[in-house]
Amino acid sequence: MFYLIIGAGVFLTDFLLKSHIEKKYEQKARHPRLGGKIILEKYYNRGAALNLLSKRPNFLKVLHTAVLFAIGVCYYFVLRRGGHIPAKLGGSLLLGGGFSNLYDRYTKGYVVDYFRINIGPKWLKRIIFNISDFCIFTGALLCVCGSDAIGKEG
Repeated sequence: MFYLIIGAGVFLTDFLLKSHIEKKYEQKARHPRLGGKIILEKYYNRGAALNLLSKRPNFLKVLHTAVLFAIGVCYYFVLRRGGHIPAKLGGSLLLGGGFSNLYDRYTKGYVVDYFRINIGPKWLKRIIFNISDFCIFTGALLCVCGSDAIGKEG
């Protein structure tokens, strides 16, 4: 149950942040925070990461749904086993973030991204993220780390 609450918390947190950004900020207007290290900027991403497949939104919805379904099935079986904390936590983050972005895709036709990291290399400064993106990335890393422990046990 604890892990399901984490996934729901990721979804709810990102949903509330996206709602706030949608109401308060104009699209593509920049609002520096933390001395300019973070820039709030509302952006409508019609594709996957880096606007991949933006010209095929229906295919992207189906693909996104299928991938989340497959991850959900794997997650179900991991939750039923004892231990495997990295995989369970990773699955929670991955599904919470994935469902948040999928919800946007189905209800709005795009995913609301809202902040840039304004430090580091130029390629990083160009990308606009949302909290779900970070949870998806972190969750995937934890699942990969946790899969090593699952493989040794089976």
